[in-house]
Amino acid sequence: MKRLSAICILGLMVLAVPALAGNHTIYNGSDLWMTKGDGTTFADFTKQPLPAGFFCSKSEAFTGRIVLKGVPIAGGQPGVLGAADTIIQRLDNASFNKNGVAVTRIQMRAMQFQSVAPVQTACGQYNAFVTLDGQQPVTTMRILRDNEKGGRFFAPIFVNVKISFKPVGRATTEALELRKSLRFPPAVNAQWSDRGTTGAAREGFLKVDTDSDGIPDTFVPGASNFAAGRPSVARKSAVLDQPAPIDGSGCHIEDEGQHCPSPLN
Repeated sequence: MKRLSAICILGLMVLAVPALAGNHTIYNGSDLWMTKGDGTTFADFTKQPLPAGFFCSKSEAFTGRIVLKGVPIAGGQPGVLGAADTIIQRLDNASFNKNGVAVTRIQMRAMQFQSVAPVQTACGQYNAFVTLDGQQPVTTMRILRDNEKGGRFFAPIFVNVKISFKPVGRATTEALELRKSLRFPPAVNAQWSDRGTTGAAREGFLKVDTDSDGIPDTFVPGASNFAAGRPSVARKSAVLDQPAPIDGSGCHIEDEGQHCPSPLN
């Protein structure tokens, strides 16, 4: 009987090995994203239109959709950030519990978009620019390990933004701006993979432009052992009604818009 019990315990230990494999801690770091101008990222003014007279006295209320594309963020070293237009920082180390769940805080550190095409109005054409607006909220990310190579994560993104409209082909001293606090729920199919590094192998710090003035002003940590948006295994099927990229990043969808980035880490 004792021999049988020992064999059963050993069998359970063997079965548990895959769930415990891989790094036990996700180290704090930054995730870099690129936003394509393919129509999957946009600002939607259907529910909260720009009021009549916003652009000029004869402009009607704007209830359309503005398709956006990323604008690369300026960095302290040329080429280090690549085409990244969005940087989200994981503020804490996150250790997995016995159920394979880890928790950390996240914050938007840099983000900048512009309209793919000018907005047509009775007052002329305007290019739209979306940038961060002041201090950014902190939210909680839950990271699930599905296998020794990675898994899924759930990360609501709260962001305060400023949308600026600049006329095309003519100068103006009037600032056409509006400010919004957007609350994006987690993307439903966001995935991650283990980069296989340790805490000692983190990639230093990056100096980045956080206020979209073209001048790098703030240091943020580089990538760690967490590759956001990189599936750990091949995807077998897409999530229905989710216009996600082919990677594992997914789309953040809110009443006033949608953001579908691709990972650069």
